[in-house]
Amino acid sequence: MKLYKLTAGTLLESENGIFLGPELDWDQLLGRENLPKLLKSEAAHWEKISFEKAEELKEEGLLAPMGNQEVWAAGVTYYRSRTARMEESQDAGGADFYDKVYTADRPELFFKATSSRVSNPGETVNIRKDSTWDVPEPELTLLISPSGKVQGFTVGNDMSSRSIEGENPLYLPQAKVYQGSAAIGPCILIQEELLPDSTKISLEILRNGKTEASGETTLAQMKRKPQELADWLFRSSTFPIGCLMMTGTGIVPDNFTLQAADVVKITIDGIGTLENKVGKI
Repeated sequence: MKLYKLTAGTLLESENGIFLGPELDWDQLLGRENLPKLLKSEAAHWEKISFEKAEELKEEGLLAPMGNQEVWAAGVTYYRSRTARMEESQDAGGADFYDKVYTADRPELFFKATSSRVSNPGETVNIRKDSTWDVPEPELTLLISPSGKVQGFTVGNDMSSRSIEGENPLYLPQAKVYQGSAAIGPCILIQEELLPDSTKISLEILRNGKTEASGETTLAQMKRKPQELADWLFRSSTFPIGCLMMTGTGIVPDNFTLQAADVVKITIDGIGTLENKVGKI
């Protein structure tokens, strides 16, 4: 089932139909265990609507499907990401760090965003004015319950300054965490079953209406599995209202940097497409 956060209400698409519900407390909602069962029960009291009506409501505007959950991220989970990070940090002497973390038992985990720094679908994500090399990072993003169980998936855009991180790996927080540095959406696919390895992630970047860069990968290229990453995150941290976790990228455009007014489209099979404009801050 897919759960959308509307500007005024909640939309649930399931095998039993499409249902329109009231505005919900998303801190309380995503802080619950057994979310699939809970939503099936709630939807029984919601209004059943047509596909056409649901599409109209989505066109009116979607919000990031979250409350005040923290957004965390994992790095170097794809071989392509390992290679890109090594290339960008070669001059700073940090290349070995990325090679070692790719093969280590302990993954690279870092804090990505508070809810106030996350852009809604269709709104603006930012690149930094003090950066010269910027890319979107298309990532499968996990919805994790307070007990540490993966119970949903969404599309994430981990906006990143490769020039800042490449200058020195210790600058990672500045390269990754700033206003408009992340986007989440368009919905959460609520299910406890893992997505198949064949699931495709694709990226398209438009400039002046034309494709400027693109790429794709599959979950089969991920070295670490979703629940493994969740287990590491929960080793010494608690999340009373659950959290979201980006799982790394396998798509890094070569010889490319974002510009203001670009449009970024990220699609994950079975979930949907997250689209955002690019601004500068």
